[in-house]
Amino acid sequence: MTRRSPPTLVALTLLASLATPLAADQKADIPVSRVVLYSSGVAYFEHAGQVEGDATLALRFKTDQINDVLKSMVFADADGGTVRSVDYTSNDPVERALRSFGIDLSGDPSLPDLLKQLRGAQVVVTAPEEVIGSVLNVQARQVVRGDPPVTLTEHFLTLVTESGIRTLPMDSIERLELTDTGLRDELDKALALLVESRDTERKALDIHFTGNGKRRVHVGYLVEAPVWKTSYRLDLTPLSKETKPLLQGWAIVENTSDSDWTNIQLSLVSGRPVSFVQDLYTPLFAERQVVQPTLTASLKPRTYAEGFEREEQAAALGRKRRPAMSSIGGMSGTAARAHEPWAGMPAADVAPAPAVPAEAMALAELSDEGAGGMDVGASIRAAASGGSVGELFQFTLRTPIDMPRRRSAMIPIINQDADAEKVSIYSESVHATHPLNGVVLNNDTGLKMLAGPVTVFDGGSYAGDAQLDHLAPGDKRLLSYAVDLAVSVDPSVKSSSEITSGKIVRGVLDVSRVSRWEQTYSIKNKDEQKRTIIVEHPFVAGRELMQPEVFDEKTPSLYRFRVAVDAGTTGQLIVAEQQTTSETIAILNTRASNLVYYQRSAEIPQSVRQALGMAIGMKNQISQLEQQLRDKELELRKIKEGQGRLRENLKTVNSSSQLGKRYLQKLNTEENQIDQLDDEIASLREQLNAKRDELANYLNDLDVG
Repeated sequence: MTRRSPPTLVALTLLASLATPLAADQKADIPVSRVVLYSSGVAYFEHAGQVEGDATLALRFKTDQINDVLKSMVFADADGGTVRSVDYTSNDPVERALRSFGIDLSGDPSLPDLLKQLRGAQVVVTAPEEVIGSVLNVQARQVVRGDPPVTLTEHFLTLVTESGIRTLPMDSIERLELTDTGLRDELDKALALLVESRDTERKALDIHFTGNGKRRVHVGYLVEAPVWKTSYRLDLTPLSKETKPLLQGWAIVENTSDSDWTNIQLSLVSGRPVSFVQDLYTPLFAERQVVQPTLTASLKPRTYAEGFEREEQAAALGRKRRPAMSSIGGMSGTAARAHEPWAGMPAADVAPAPAVPAEAMALAELSDEGAGGMDVGASIRAAASGGSVGELFQFTLRTPIDMPRRRSAMIPIINQDADAEKVSIYSESVHATHPLNGVVLNNDTGLKMLAGPVTVFDGGSYAGDAQLDHLAPGDKRLLSYAVDLAVSVDPSVKSSSEITSGKIVRGVLDVSRVSRWEQTYSIKNKDEQKRTIIVEHPFVAGRELMQPEVFDEKTPSLYRFRVAVDAGTTGQLIVAEQQTTSETIAILNTRASNLVYYQRSAEIPQSVRQALGMAIGMKNQISQLEQQLRDKELELRKIKEGQGRLRENLKTVNSSSQLGKRYLQKLNTEENQIDQLDDEIASLREQLNAKRDELANYLNDLDVG
């Protein structure tokens, strides 16, 4: 039996003894001071602090964050210093990277394999006495040990020393040290790479600052982050005749990083900046051909043309905005609400942007109409001020916040009176018999409102949920939150189509036709209060709106009409549309029976109908001649088929016999008939061609109507 000798604990420690530990660098501690969350799925982190002299800031990132960091990282050494370099762990495959060192640790080499790489290097060996020499080789020998005898493979190290060549069994070596500092450094680096490669989730990045004295430094970068979200509360409860509805907006943010946010200046940015990931972390090696130097050519750089995107928008109406209405009473409200600071949030340290209204106001005490419900705005104050940042819009918290890692928070960003009007919204495609309770919300906050859910309260209690799309300042949007059972709608449709005029030009009949559609919406208001119903009617391209003359709003797919219906009554909205179409008919290629409909239409001018009558008469004559020609051709074909049978019969009888003479007489008679039919067919064809030419010439000269 042949086997390798088992490794000893001494041999396992030899590899570590070849390397010497690296001296630890003094690291700078610069914490995160600012976080900006974007609605496009990225976040900007900024570190700010002080360094003294030459310093290194060590940061650690998840592997999938490195590309974003390398693409976006910016630096500032404010007081005369510079950023010397940024070092980070390469993403080169470990085996490939290990082969690049002076001592190759790829493939998990054994100690004998490692020593073979060190041939010629001087080492100090303790085995157990100390021996200094240069590595000559490592040999494997077969030895027999034990009882019963077993064949083992043992390794022997051969050194060239001052006293001669010495061979030492590997099992006897207790310690082995490299005397070449360059080789020791290479081994240190290879071992460090092995340690770093075990952490596949986190990668180190070191930023080296160079300068004198204490200096202020900043480091910023973008990484992927959860999209910050918004949710809204809309309170339609009438607190007084002068009070407007309350709009409250909350930002939902998450700290998914691996560190706590302490005393962080947090900003939330709305908008969709273009953001992408490009692999800058993984080393790229181009595959190149080996050619003669005279044939070497570089690859031509590739350029990409600029791309554009286009979005359709609803048609602008150019009409004046209606005055704000209260939630129930129909009166405009301007009364300010008493305000309370947001719980745990100090007064604002940063003045609001000019476009933002005054500080958000809280609700006053409930009036008798809304007694018993919760005042959703009394204890809330918007904790952020807003302003434009280029093409984006930014909410900045007035005071720094603390947020532990793996925690989330809701932050109030809007809390103020809203320009909102209660309506009912009817769309036949949504609900055929009932409209939906809804609100016309005008964004007079001066802020860009992100898309999000809206929880609606009315009468001091929950009324339903709505969905808000992105809403720019000054824009308005419909929100629906419940089925309005107090209003019923009965839609009915009727349509018609009629010819309005016609003309003939060079044989082509051009007919104008008008199609009409009329839909009647009967709206029954069973409520005790007057209701405003917004009816959504489908928009069809090409149709002209005849009634009503104006619409309230129009989108690419529908019209919106306002209908006011008194309490306990039934109102009606009639939407009439029409469309004019043109129909062209080539008279020469159309059957006479199909032209009769147009010839009898009273809407077509008399001159056109007379011309159609003439054309129909000539087409009927042509049809008669075509039928006569078909009959004669059929008769001729039958005679010729009979002659074929007679000739076959003649082959079987004597031509001088009575039967043969009969066959010959019949053939002679049929030949005379064939000659006569040929003359008649030729005459019919001549007449037919003449009549067709007559019709074509007649139509070609026509210009009536």
